[in-house]
Amino acid sequence: MSEGIIFDKKELSIHDGPGLRVTVFFKGCPLRCAWCHNPEGLLITRQTMKSNQGCNDCGKCKQSCSHSECEGMSLCSRICPNGLIRTIGEGVDSAKLAEQLKKYVPVFEQTGGGVTISGGEPLMQPLFLLDLLKYLESVHTVVQTSGYGDHSHFKKVVGAADLILFDIKLIDSAKHYEYTGVGNELIFQNLEALKTSGKFFTIRLPIIPGVNDTSEHIDGVTELIKDAKNRVSVEILPYNPLAGAKYASVGMTYKMRPDTTDVTNYYTDTLKREGIAVSVL
Repeated sequence: MSEGIIFDKKELSIHDGPGLRVTVFFKGCPLRCAWCHNPEGLLITRQTMKSNQGCNDCGKCKQSCSHSECEGMSLCSRICPNGLIRTIGEGVDSAKLAEQLKKYVPVFEQTGGGVTISGGEPLMQPLFLLDLLKYLESVHTVVQTSGYGDHSHFKKVVGAADLILFDIKLIDSAKHYEYTGVGNELIFQNLEALKTSGKFFTIRLPIIPGVNDTSEHIDGVTELIKDAKNRVSVEILPYNPLAGAKYASVGMTYKMRPDTTDVTNYYTDTLKREGIAVSVL
């Protein structure tokens, strides 16, 4: 049994793997993707989140407090008269979390679903991730990852999970660093391990206007995965125009401002010509 920190659980998800699923969001991510729509999942520590809708500027949130649960937080989670402040990040142990998730087994059995572990980046809490997968071995498990994590841990996760959803952001390493804060060499090393694992897997492609919405990007991805085309599918993730909605609530600024959010061509023909199944979510 090990302990970790999560920031959300989403019930009855239909886009995070087969069937109806419960998606668990691990807190903490080593990437800083310019288009990230879960800024509350970036830090691995607990933090406060304040909604500005309904705020009457009473100023109480600027006051300090001595509540033990607020220690280290930027705001008091109790003081807002409108209840607009909450703490993000829940410490949990793997065994108890697994038991909570197993309560959904009847739904999973009826729909072919299971548990999806997302983030943040699950590989940032590798021991907690592997322990949770062990306790969930009787349940269908999916891990959604950027692939940026320790290589040995990644291979163990591939062996323990039933399906990997593997994000590819950008093919060029310099451009990858520009938009995510890290290079992609480790990601592609882990992708090679996934390709040679013998398991089926899914590549997820977030398509960001002005960043990677090009035929060259899709051609590069096709070249990377075509030698595993009998075991891989591709899911295109269109840009979310509401991606920046939560940044102010965690004291951050959303800097990604595409000229347009309307992408009409995802250049899927290249993938289809290789016989790779592709869908747009």
